[in-house]
Amino acid sequence: MLELIALPLPGEFIMTYAGLIVYEGQLNWFICILVGGIGTCIGVTISYWIGYRLGTPFFEKYGTRFHFGPDKLRSVSGWYQRYGNRLLLISYFIPGVRHITGLFSGTTRMSFRQYAIYAYSGAFIWVSTFISLGKLLGPKWEIYHHAINRYLILIGIILIAIYLCIQVYRKKKKQIRDQMIGILNQSFEHYRSMGKVKFIIIAALAVFVLFLSLLIGLIEDLLAHEFAVFDEVTQFLIHRIFDQSWIGTMNEISLLGSYIYLVPVFILTSVWISFKGKDRFLELKILVFVILGGLGLNEGLRLWFPSQQTMLSFSVYGFAAYLLFRHYGGIFVRIAAVLGVIVICLAVGISLIFLNVQYPSDVTSGYIIGGVWLSMNVILLEIYRMLLNFNKDSA
Repeated sequence: MLELIALPLPGEFIMTYAGLIVYEGQLNWFICILVGGIGTCIGVTISYWIGYRLGTPFFEKYGTRFHFGPDKLRSVSGWYQRYGNRLLLISYFIPGVRHITGLFSGTTRMSFRQYAIYAYSGAFIWVSTFISLGKLLGPKWEIYHHAINRYLILIGIILIAIYLCIQVYRKKKKQIRDQMIGILNQSFEHYRSMGKVKFIIIAALAVFVLFLSLLIGLIEDLLAHEFAVFDEVTQFLIHRIFDQSWIGTMNEISLLGSYIYLVPVFILTSVWISFKGKDRFLELKILVFVILGGLGLNEGLRLWFPSQQTMLSFSVYGFAAYLLFRHYGGIFVRIAAVLGVIVICLAVGISLIFLNVQYPSDVTSGYIIGGVWLSMNVILLEIYRMLLNFNKDSA
């Protein structure tokens, strides 16, 4: 409660230490979460009303001195009313940010009902995460909790950045799309094609650049030997979450990344393309290239990144889901396809770590290399499709 009124107290430290005491059997896990969540909710409520009562008059009177006058406050308030509420769910994980969100929400006159829904939900997510981490870490708490805190802060920042990008895109969708298509038009000024294809190529190119950047960072970390702590912490947590009774299940799940499942997925995708696909011969060629080229790429990188199963899983399942997403108009099918790939790939990675087949860093590298390979093949497919349609039109 006191930390969320913006007092300098170590919230994560207190909660993970409480989780350690839960592990030792001296406190109840559920009651700790309940009490911690209620305390956090009280703190953010007090913080909100302080901002509501004192914040606006302060900015109206003194805001111009630091370039945040009434006009700027109204502009930011409008934005915060539309988008700021959902940020409350993840802002708790970023030190410094969680201390001011309540004050700022009150200052910008966000509806208290709307504020409470998201702020209280975020409070219990935050408290549950750190108390549960303390319970999971147990005697290793002192060794690992600093590293885990850093990872959670990084994840929180990434999620906020993704959320903001999505909101900006939704608000200025037409402008962004027109600009992207305009850029692509300059690159392919000799060819005519539908805007949808061009937009897909640009989107796939953006994903390719993202994964390529992650791959470069991965190589830098590999050279600097930065993976030891990450591997140790991740392995410890997975073995704490899943005990030995999971061995049989994990063996079955790991098969999802083997040829036992990948070959049938390839066959089913090929059959689906043959009956339902567009530009069927082209899509079949790219599908074969995804698999054969992926195998060759994996062999070439095996010395540095022994991540064949996760890389192929991401590539094969991802390409099949992309074709389904690309050609099938149903929103529920599209969502199911994307979520299915995420769940399958995460399950394969967790099983390989649990069975000590691969290190967590190898699994992560497999996801990243698979993302680079998949997005590159999507770009190739859509460029060839665009050229094929141009040739058809010309004929």
